[in-house]
Amino acid sequence: MVLTVLVGYLGTTLWSIRVSLSSSRTFPQYDFVGLQQYERLFDNERWLMSLQNLAVYGVLFLLACMVIGFLLAVFIDQKVRGEGVLRTIFLYPYAMSFVATGLVWQWLLNPESGLQQAVRQVGFAEFAFDWIVDQDRVIYTIVIAAVWQGAGLVMALMLAGLRGIDDDIWKAARVDGIPPWRVYLSIVLPMMGPTVATVFILLFTGVVKVFDVVVSMTQGGPGTASDVPAKFIMDHLFGRANIAIASAGSIVLLLTVIALVVPFMVVRSRAGARRNDA
Repeated sequence: MVLTVLVGYLGTTLWSIRVSLSSSRTFPQYDFVGLQQYERLFDNERWLMSLQNLAVYGVLFLLACMVIGFLLAVFIDQKVRGEGVLRTIFLYPYAMSFVATGLVWQWLLNPESGLQQAVRQVGFAEFAFDWIVDQDRVIYTIVIAAVWQGAGLVMALMLAGLRGIDDDIWKAARVDGIPPWRVYLSIVLPMMGPTVATVFILLFTGVVKVFDVVVSMTQGGPGTASDVPAKFIMDHLFGRANIAIASAGSIVLLLTVIALVVPFMVVRSRAGARRNDA
């Protein structure tokens, strides 16, 4: 494991940093051009568009997944009938690959043969839902597909957190006449802080590396309207034979993840140390 980490992770990361500081094209060169590739990267309109798309996708995906996942967990936590079946149904999409998810939603949202056409055939001739071919709205179709797949995982993790809440809290809340929604917001969610933080980190890392669902649904189109950084990197690495730009882009994404994960790990470590001291 140590060897895998040193060579497979740390070694390749250091190599990517070195290549991103060179003038490499098809093959790696070991000259030094400073931050020139990073300047070119942020002068590239397609890269800036991909970052904008990632920001929109990330905010909507995180909010929708966490809200829907939490609500599903609350629903199942009410000891409903068929709980095991419902858990399986809600979690099943997460077992699918993002490629399969993308292909399914590409078919569903296709204006010529999907949802739009089906609704028109039952009598609503003016119904239109052509977001997947609309440059201004296509990114929202990616969000829909990704939330459909990811909300089940959030539900499972949140449900585990809810099951760890002491029943005495609910008994005391009922005695005091506190509305359930207020208990969830003011008591339950703060107590589930570690679970919520874990869910957020998992979803955020998935946002940064989103690739499969975009390629399978839209190929980054129409044009580059649904392009994301991971696709930009892969296109320049294999399609345009520019490994320096691709490496620079990958390092930018890595730094984005580190900027969030490292503070989280530090806070979590300090909180654990305080609990041990107590």
